[in-house]
Amino acid sequence: MEPQEAVLSVRSLKVVFSGFQALKGVDLEVGDREIVTIIGPNGAGKSTLLDAIVGKSPVASGHVYYQGQEITNKSPYAISRLGIGRKFQNPNVYNELTVFENLLLSLKGTHSVLASIRAKLTSGKREKIELVLDRVGLLDKAFTKVASLSHGQKQWVEIGMVLAQDPSIVLLDEPTAGMTPDETHLTGEIIKSISQTHSVVVIEHDMEFVKQIAQRIVVLHQGEKLTEGSVRDVQSNPKVIEVYLGRERIDAAA
Repeated sequence: MEPQEAVLSVRSLKVVFSGFQALKGVDLEVGDREIVTIIGPNGAGKSTLLDAIVGKSPVASGHVYYQGQEITNKSPYAISRLGIGRKFQNPNVYNELTVFENLLLSLKGTHSVLASIRAKLTSGKREKIELVLDRVGLLDKAFTKVASLSHGQKQWVEIGMVLAQDPSIVLLDEPTAGMTPDETHLTGEIIKSISQTHSVVVIEHDMEFVKQIAQRIVVLHQGEKLTEGSVRDVQSNPKVIEVYLGRERIDAAA
């Protein structure tokens, strides 16, 4: 897939921290409305890859293209404005505000908390927020303070906040961390719904969840791409079993 054909294209990406190579020439392609799941042991470089894509970690060499345009080492703000939405592992929400207000603050073009809340709410903005809330399963919690929500619901609020920014691709870093089994399953259904209109990249450790959502899996190990393919291909790959899946099975049995 050529850079101009992919929504997101990463070529030979290297990231170095104080002489340590966190990424050693990683390639990644994400197509239109595709779910790509990134797995690998701790320290494999998964979060660093997302950080480099969104401008949070400096790229030593290599290239990042978004819709054919090179965005390597642009600022996080500029990359977000272009249409790449990023959710980090821990929810970054306003606990003292309602769910609705959190999404209102995230609408594209919003500049400050007070200005957003005091501004007259147009019917267009209200409708957009309600559509996003419905998509993440929180429409009935619209006027509930975020502080009173469960951990899983707070994760959904932040996914909604990302969607409110009008991205065309959404990057999610371990979106099910700390969730109950029911919340994890519902998150999978939310992500599959999002993929009907957006490209999605997910970092995840839970292989059952990966099997629920993944169209294609990329495996990272020690800063390099070990392999990629379907769930079946990855699960049967001897190298993946050795460095990742075998360890996961041992941990699960412990």
